[in-house]
Amino acid sequence: MPDRLPAEPDAASLAGHDAGLPQPSPAAWFADMIDHCLEYAGQARAAGRPVVGILCEYAPRELILAAGAVPVCLCGGSAKTIPAAEEYLPSNLCPLIKSTFGFHLLKKNPFLEMADWVVAETTCDGKKKMYELLSQDRPMYVLELPQKEGSPAARELWVREMRAFKSALEERYRTCITEEKLRAAVRLMNRERHLRRQLAALLKADTPALTGRQLLDFKSSISGVPADFEQYERALQLYQAGPPPAGRRRRVRVLLTGVPVVHGAERVVEIIEDRGGLIVCQENCTGLKPILEDIDEQAPDLVAAIADKYFHFPCSVKTPNDARLALLRQLCAEFRAQCVIDLTWQACLTYDIEAARVKRLVEQDLHLPYLHLQTDYAPADSARIAVRVEALFETVQAGLQDGLTS
Repeated sequence: MPDRLPAEPDAASLAGHDAGLPQPSPAAWFADMIDHCLEYAGQARAAGRPVVGILCEYAPRELILAAGAVPVCLCGGSAKTIPAAEEYLPSNLCPLIKSTFGFHLLKKNPFLEMADWVVAETTCDGKKKMYELLSQDRPMYVLELPQKEGSPAARELWVREMRAFKSALEERYRTCITEEKLRAAVRLMNRERHLRRQLAALLKADTPALTGRQLLDFKSSISGVPADFEQYERALQLYQAGPPPAGRRRRVRVLLTGVPVVHGAERVVEIIEDRGGLIVCQENCTGLKPILEDIDEQAPDLVAAIADKYFHFPCSVKTPNDARLALLRQLCAEFRAQCVIDLTWQACLTYDIEAARVKRLVEQDLHLPYLHLQTDYAPADSARIAVRVEALFETVQAGLQDGLTS
């Protein structure tokens, strides 16, 4: 059995054109991300690689890749699949949970239909109970996530969970996850995180070369795709070489925190930037939070090193979630945020309750304006959100003016 990751489609074949023809721009490439991921997953399956659906950032992609499988995110971002889900789930449940389950019921998510296994986790109560329904029709593995931050016993439990998951992958796919395969997967994911961090760091500039909405597009539903790496590198070259766009310096610098903004659910991000903001940092699960920490490629115990990386992830299901506050303090300083917007999906109780601590940190310790937005995937409240965002920006601008005249 070879000690390397399975062969993957090359960038030229995945792009669907000859290598000698002009390549799409990085922005154009990621605008067609879903199509590229579908082609990649289809080619992988044809080559004998299984597709594994994941539903949270706690799912260890490195172990899945080392087993020769393709990890693909299944989180739903469409309001259109929610009505079907509400026949089984409460109407006042988190829209991400309902949308994901609706895709399952309607069989509208091609990645889920490709997946022969789904990896879930015990994070929030809504997800856990939805997984019980999902597992009636889909083969599933549930990771038990300990939620006491900083507890040595919790950390040890999570290491054991990672070892058990490794064994389950090996048994299901009749493979052996060797140290060499695992190290190769760690290197691959470290490289992906490094490239995405470099792109995010471009927004530290006085006049950033791209917006927060544009940055949000620079990621894929599938991890470790070689063609994506090529486009990340091209994007860095283009944005670092070109002149900064005129007028962007005058926008209000926003740090966005809270719930993940999954593909298809970018409405609030667009409202913020359409009203004069520039989201220079997204601390959430679809932003910087999952990519800030790498895994030691030389660690003597790679499984434990992987467990540590994911256990440190500061999700609101952790208690107490002090690491999130420390990270917000750090990122506000690094990206020179002028205000903080805290986004909560309807019925996301952990983030909703945690908003009180975030507000106190931002207003009392960091002395920045703060806005908490609670919404779902439906656009009915877009005008109300826009008014509140504009009022926040007026407060920021008034404070800046007072600083100039004092």
